[in-house]
Amino acid sequence: MKVAVFSCKPYDKRTLTTFANDKQLSMSYFESRLSMETISLVKGFDAVSCFVNDDINAEVIQCLKQQGVKTIALRCAGFNNVDLDAAQKQGIKVFHVPDYSPTSVAEHAVALIMTLNRKTHRAYHRVKEGNFALEGLMGFNLEGKTVGCIGTGRIGAAFCRIMKGFGCRVLCYDLFPSQELIDQGCQYIALDEIYQKSDIISLHCPLNPSTHHLINKHSLEKMKDGVMIINTSRGALVHAQEAIDALYSGKIGYLGLDVYEQENKIFFEDMSSHIIQDSVFQLMLTFPNVVVTGHQGYFTIEALNHIAETTIDNLLHHQNDKNNSRQLT
Repeated sequence: MKVAVFSCKPYDKRTLTTFANDKQLSMSYFESRLSMETISLVKGFDAVSCFVNDDINAEVIQCLKQQGVKTIALRCAGFNNVDLDAAQKQGIKVFHVPDYSPTSVAEHAVALIMTLNRKTHRAYHRVKEGNFALEGLMGFNLEGKTVGCIGTGRIGAAFCRIMKGFGCRVLCYDLFPSQELIDQGCQYIALDEIYQKSDIISLHCPLNPSTHHLINKHSLEKMKDGVMIINTSRGALVHAQEAIDALYSGKIGYLGLDVYEQENKIFFEDMSSHIIQDSVFQLMLTFPNVVVTGHQGYFTIEALNHIAETTIDNLLHHQNDKNNSRQLT
């Protein structure tokens, strides 16, 4: 099987090459994203492997079919960037990696909480400049605070367990409550109650029509003044401009983002010598109580290895016509 790997960075190539060794797969690596602009690269390949910001829309899928591609192996859990209906109509199988390392993303969400709370990002620069003053670096104890977790799948559940370890009161919202989390002392309540009662709200839900811009001016109005919002899931869960308005008003006291709605234009690339053509994003970075990371929540050794291993396994399962629970179409 000849596989074209898109959005491939050096670390992806290293792990994929390791797990593809002697597996009857011929891997070709492309740093560019898959889109209509790069579709010509798939000529002669049987399968493509893509990541979170590849644009696999209906037009791209039709071209993949015409080029003879039979398989799309995603190297991520989310699949909102793939037109699954179009893939099914074209007879193209789509696989994903539903469980690569829930704790890696959950731990990164906690890292954002701790950074924003204890202002370690600001303290680091002060000390580098010889400034050891503590004024402006006041934080708060996490113990006893109310943390709202929206979405309690594998990542959300891992996050809840960590926050319980801090001594937090953990409130959850999910269409499918976890009895395991309930047994551990977490409480499931209505979404509006999450908004009203939480000191910290962390998003761990998928992006779909019902969750698009879940954090907006209407949901923010229901929250405590000075609430902390953390998003390590999908960028479009947060309406960026309305979050900025809430930062100005003080409704949002802390904002931690590892994802951004328009991230496909900037994330995973070195933009340090470029002018970022996104005024909303640039404005967000000016706030001292905002911390943004470049979609690195998943980025641990354990997660990368598991992503590579599962991606290779998905391709081999399809090649050998075996059943696979990670198949989406």
